[in-house]
Amino acid sequence: MAIDVLVLNTGVADLRRPDFEFVDELVGKGGLAKCQVKDVPNYSQQQVREWIEQGYATAGGPGNTAPLMARTGLKVAVGVNLGRGEHNGLDAQGRFFYDVMTENGIDMSQTHIHPDLPTGTTFIHSTTGEDRGGIAYFPSANDDFDFEIFKGAVGRLKPNIVYYMYSGLSERGDANGGRDLAEFIKWCRSKGVVTIVDSHTLTSNPHELIEAGKAIEQYWLLEPLLPEVDMFFTSSDEAKLIENTLAPGRAWNKFGEHENNLHSLDFLTERFWLKKNRTKLFGVTVSNGAYEKHIYPDAPVSGPNKIESRFMAGEVVDLVGAGDSFRAGLITYIARNLDEFRNGSMNFAEAVQMGNLFASLYIKAPLNDRYGGIRPYDKMLKVVRSGVTYQSFDALQKALS
Repeated sequence: MAIDVLVLNTGVADLRRPDFEFVDELVGKGGLAKCQVKDVPNYSQQQVREWIEQGYATAGGPGNTAPLMARTGLKVAVGVNLGRGEHNGLDAQGRFFYDVMTENGIDMSQTHIHPDLPTGTTFIHSTTGEDRGGIAYFPSANDDFDFEIFKGAVGRLKPNIVYYMYSGLSERGDANGGRDLAEFIKWCRSKGVVTIVDSHTLTSNPHELIEAGKAIEQYWLLEPLLPEVDMFFTSSDEAKLIENTLAPGRAWNKFGEHENNLHSLDFLTERFWLKKNRTKLFGVTVSNGAYEKHIYPDAPVSGPNKIESRFMAGEVVDLVGAGDSFRAGLITYIARNLDEFRNGSMNFAEAVQMGNLFASLYIKAPLNDRYGGIRPYDKMLKVVRSGVTYQSFDALQKALS
């Protein structure tokens, strides 16, 4: 039986500790950066394992999406590079990532054990109060993502949807100016697969760069990629940075946020929907929902349309993974309505509202139980279709029980 969703790349363990001051020194206070292997702190595997056992680790990348989708009842697989080591063949980070996935029903048969590079690790300086700590990402084995290896994974599992995470975070995955990834996505589509790729926010100070009109070189990787993908959602800040890079000149501060978000989607679709011969869905996520714009063959373009989240109530615990969890909900809905997506009869607003629901449940969950709020698909769909705007998080959880 075919897999519903295959999530690829960026297998990573996120380690959060209050004594990771070295991160602020490495990337700047509150900074975020993709770092080099040579700068990885010399922590022993025993120390890393102890931190994991003490609850200082979460699974990033596919860990923000795959378990959420699987908990709804989808058949989900992950294809990643993990590092070799002494923990049943994997290093401590890789064993942690692998075990979290399998505990949540994820097919990990397409794990590639890298002979030389360790599992990707993000060190996060957790702080209290208003200060934000730094985030240092070390891609390690993720930097050597080989499309030929994972074409084999697509061939074996025959997924309905392939989700590649992320453009901009893998030296080999981003090689040839992003054209290698674009060709891989095109190849997947030739096999009848629906595709989605996202990019990772590549700066820790987006507002300053947006106002200054600065470009970020890695966003040029999207130029060959976006015409090939079926779905692409990005944050409102990142959408501005993408345009600053590809077509500079807009004075964002002269317009309201709503107008800027409409403009961002119009820019993305006008630039990258070169052929309108299949269903395409692009979107921009915002703090209280998302904008979407879609097209399907022989029909006019619909949107941009804003779908405001009805699930805002409740206190946010951690925003890391908010966009990933949103896309998990969106993909779950599409996987359950795949024929309707392809022929354009799907309820696109409902799909986005499912993404809003997933994101709300994820960012308000405790770090030691990030997946606990996700319920079987029918229960999630009932809440989405209820039309209720939930005034408290307790009411939302009760509706899902």
